[in-house]
Amino acid sequence: MYLAIVIINYRTPHLVIDCLASLEDQIDVTQHCVILVDNDSGDESVSILEQTIVDHQWNDWVHLIASPVNGGFSAGNNLGIKAINAQAYLLLNSDTIVRPGAIASLLKALEQHPEAGLISPRLEWPDGTPQISCFRDHSFVSELINAAATGLITTLFSPYNVPIPVLDSPFEPQWTSFACVLIRREVIEQIGLMDEGYFMYFDDIDYCRRARKAGWKVLHWPDAHVVHLRGGSGSVKSDLAQRKRPRSYLYASRSRYFAKFYGIVGLWIANLFWLMGRSVSLIRELMGQRSTHICDYAAQDIWMNWHNPLQLPTLPTSSKINHEQTS
Repeated sequence: MYLAIVIINYRTPHLVIDCLASLEDQIDVTQHCVILVDNDSGDESVSILEQTIVDHQWNDWVHLIASPVNGGFSAGNNLGIKAINAQAYLLLNSDTIVRPGAIASLLKALEQHPEAGLISPRLEWPDGTPQISCFRDHSFVSELINAAATGLITTLFSPYNVPIPVLDSPFEPQWTSFACVLIRREVIEQIGLMDEGYFMYFDDIDYCRRARKAGWKVLHWPDAHVVHLRGGSGSVKSDLAQRKRPRSYLYASRSRYFAKFYGIVGLWIANLFWLMGRSVSLIRELMGQRSTHICDYAAQDIWMNWHNPLQLPTLPTSSKINHEQTS
């Protein structure tokens, strides 16, 4: 098998069906397949998807795996990757629609750029408006920028600002969104699978950093277009937008990331930089110059797992948590 497309479902069967329909005309059944992993949804997802696969006669290229546990985004993708040997793996969110020609374009980039271990398309809204999907690494200074949310500080430290503006030509970001990313098999053989210590979030930056350390490039390929219905399968992004307290695994993943790449002391330093930035934004709020951009309990939650940030997460059951399984 040349290409295996891995899609995770968690209580979003109708989004998955739309995603599969967008792939149908781009699949060569002799060379491509879809590994669909249900992450222990605990609802009617598996029966709905099984029936849809039969009804649409997708059996020859869609293979459904029902995971007995909900291990999160990394674990679900790892399960799909391990299910089949392929030359390349496309990790694809359930809340995506793949534009015509996108698969062929990504595979073309894979052939033309042997130095690229990971390749991402342009993500966009249904109306074609592009989404920011390429980034610089999270760092101490980026924590200051994020918490301060002040134009002067952002401009002063712009080389450390995480989001990279949308570009229309290929370039090499430090990391890219795993809402849709093509990974060369050699990368997986060299650095291993995704870190299942992340239940959700920061797993994509982790994997890109590991790949870059091993000598691979991350390539953004805007010729391929994929619609991303951002937040279509969960509440975390909407919680952040509404300044509500997000689910705890977001902060647990943040702690794991900083401790893994900067050490436990580095995590504490990152938190202190965040608090310095928060002091700036708080002063502006008290002076009436702006409304808060900080989520409820954020100053408290950034210290989650500060004493043992690399511990493996406790897996929730489907009956105890309702969350997204996408990046």
